[in-house]
Amino acid sequence: MAETLDSSDILPSEEVINGAEGQAAASETQSPKNSSDSDSESDSDDSDDEAQENLQMETLEMELSNNPANYDGHVQFIRALRRKGNIEKLRQAREVMSTLFPLSPVMWQEWTKDETSLSSGPETFPAIEKLYERGILDYLSVSLWWDYLNYVREYDPSIRECSPAGILKARNLFERALTAAGLHVTEGSKIWEAYREFELALFHTIDETDTEAREKQVQRIRNIFHRQLSVPLIDLSSTLLVYKAWEVEQGNVLDVNSSDLDGISSHVASAYRKALEMLNARVHLEEQISRQDAPDSERLKHFMAYLKFEQSFGDPARVQILYERAVTEFPISNDLWLDYTCYLDKTLKAASIVRDVYSRATRNCPWVGELWVRYFLSLERGRASEEEISAVFEKSLLCSFSSFDEYLDIFLTRVDGLRRRISLAGEVEDALDYAVLRDIFQRASDYLSLHLKNTDSLLRMHTYWARLESILGKDLVAARGVWESLLKISGSMLETWQGYIAMEIEMGHINEARSLYKRCYSKKFSGTGSEDICRSWLRFEREFGTLEDFDHAAQKVTPRLEELQLFRLQQESKNITASTDQKDNSFNKNVREKRKLTSNATDEQPSAKRQKEAAQNPRKAYGKDKAHMKNSAEANKVENVIVHDGKPDSGKENETKDLISEKPKKYNDQCTAFISNLGFQVNYEDLHGFFSDVGGVNGIRILHDKNTGKSRGLAYVDFSDDAHLNAALAKNKQMLLGKKLSIVRSDPKQKKKRESVGRSTPMEHDGETTGHADGRTGTVVESNAEHFLDSSKGTKEPQAQLTNKRRGDDHVQLKGKNTFAVPRMVRPLGWSDKNKPKPKPEGTEEGGDLTPKSNDEFRKMFLKT
Repeated sequence: MAETLDSSDILPSEEVINGAEGQAAASETQSPKNSSDSDSESDSDDSDDEAQENLQMETLEMELSNNPANYDGHVQFIRALRRKGNIEKLRQAREVMSTLFPLSPVMWQEWTKDETSLSSGPETFPAIEKLYERGILDYLSVSLWWDYLNYVREYDPSIRECSPAGILKARNLFERALTAAGLHVTEGSKIWEAYREFELALFHTIDETDTEAREKQVQRIRNIFHRQLSVPLIDLSSTLLVYKAWEVEQGNVLDVNSSDLDGISSHVASAYRKALEMLNARVHLEEQISRQDAPDSERLKHFMAYLKFEQSFGDPARVQILYERAVTEFPISNDLWLDYTCYLDKTLKAASIVRDVYSRATRNCPWVGELWVRYFLSLERGRASEEEISAVFEKSLLCSFSSFDEYLDIFLTRVDGLRRRISLAGEVEDALDYAVLRDIFQRASDYLSLHLKNTDSLLRMHTYWARLESILGKDLVAARGVWESLLKISGSMLETWQGYIAMEIEMGHINEARSLYKRCYSKKFSGTGSEDICRSWLRFEREFGTLEDFDHAAQKVTPRLEELQLFRLQQESKNITASTDQKDNSFNKNVREKRKLTSNATDEQPSAKRQKEAAQNPRKAYGKDKAHMKNSAEANKVENVIVHDGKPDSGKENETKDLISEKPKKYNDQCTAFISNLGFQVNYEDLHGFFSDVGGVNGIRILHDKNTGKSRGLAYVDFSDDAHLNAALAKNKQMLLGKKLSIVRSDPKQKKKRESVGRSTPMEHDGETTGHADGRTGTVVESNAEHFLDSSKGTKEPQAQLTNKRRGDDHVQLKGKNTFAVPRMVRPLGWSDKNKPKPKPEGTEEGGDLTPKSNDEFRKMFLKT
């Protein structure tokens, strides 16, 4: 942000103008004719330049009125006004810019010099002194301090007359300058020298007869020398020679031409050696940060390394002045300001210094919300007044931040401070009314609700608001109003209803909580939220309600849960059906391609000949097709049981080869977790990271579709022992990439038992074996997912085949109510056929004859068309 101006930009002084007029008059006397011609040409050129400058200033002024935050526009406008010499507009432009941005040291120097050149009388001294005071607060500048000190010595009447008040004022100003810039390694000696010169000038004003005063002044100058020699400054050795020469003037015998320390007191010599050692350790760091030809990023990196070096010595004054040098060079580096303020919060207890740095940080980087938040906290630690904190808060809301969460953080930080101040109403003088806090919450809600709709951030704010309304505000109606307003904005979030209900339960309002359950149990929430709210109502009634309340809740919830469960099963069935159709299409395509590529003699025959043979011998043709379909089905079966141990596929060619030639792997699943409801984007790394806190993972198998290669949402995870497996089962219902996982133990023994028993007993479909993810038991058994996969993919014996094996049993029943996908041979629970008349066999009056047909009769029936 520091800007430098060319020499042509400096406002001309009266001497320069008079000198130019004198030269013009002399040239007119020497050659009037030539001068008149040149004057006409110069006048036309000047008029053109002036018109162009006026147009430029009007354009800049219009741009700044539309966009006051244009920093470069302000700088250019001030430059144009300086060239024009429009003093009043120039002052106004500088004042406007200084209120919006901190001015660079060069701009402050130009401003003070311009004002001094206009008038240097006693009446203008306070105004110019105030400008210097404002300038030294923006950035650290040794040059600006040096100009300030010289201006005060020259134009302050009290200091110029060496009055006691003036001398005290000057010494205080010099001490301030030493505190601010005296430790500057490369430029700090300017302040020390100016201080010594001032004291030496005072020494010469003391009467020679006043030996006591002169000796006191000599000791004062000697102390300044000693202090300077203990500071690691770049010209430390030359300062030692000056000091020795001064001591010789005072009558001490010293070798002024050598840099040895003979004749100097021991404590001064020790301090000098230490300072020289510190200087030598910092010379290379100073060279790195002083390279103007290096990129800014590299120089900033060198500054940060230098800061770490200084922090290792633990001298806050040296660290702070180096931070000041860094922010002067890089004023809009938000990371640098954050680092600076964080260091001050940890090390300095002076509230005024920390507050001043935060004020400057937010002026340089107003778009950083974290700086404003820390600023509020520093004001509160420093016991700032409510008016000051409120002014800073209002200023922060005018800034533009990168996210709405930063605005929310600022609002909540302000609320935190108000809450603490209201809680300490008896301990502070300016106690606040709760209405102030409510107003902040309302402003935050009005501004952020539209942008943070259905987010946890907005929920967190309203939860905080409702709690304060009930605790600090003592207004339960207002607390409920907060929740009701949030329901209008984010009523589709399950967490919103849960938070509202939790508040009512916490306050003991059971009936109000029950009414909320009645309002929301039938709503549709994302994920498993609809099921969760239903089960939450049942748990609530078990813990707080009567038996009638529990029965009423169960009567309402049970149909809703069945509806949701049926919907999910239908969705799973649709997904499986779609996958099966895709597999069949791919299978038929592969069959056609294989038939085209087969080199059998039958395939090479003309199509007319094949049709003739099929007509003459249909059984032969049917047998070939059946055998071919059987082989294809077996190949398909092999492909469906292939699993992936978390490794990427090597390619479609290798995959096809493995599916045809290799046998499927066998897993005993003795210490394995079955995972369902996986997101389709979950890969091996995601699952491995999910179980990283558990440990003991030996292998991960994610089931993929054989045609598309996409995940089926199912996986097996093998663990080294039961301890790790149990720890993994404890992660059931946790979220992974936006989906709540169902994790159960894989039970191969139970699975084999069902396969063996299935040949002679009805299929089980109760709540334990079907594995419905309704959450009532908290587990999901893998057999149901395998059942759906097996019936569509062919990984196990299809359900139709199991049904055909039990054709002798006419009373096969399916337990449970979800019978929409049951084959026709399996009858639902409670179905009876005792009263149904048995169909008459074929061969009777209605059904026909059961006598077997001969080959000729069968052939005639087959070829009847």
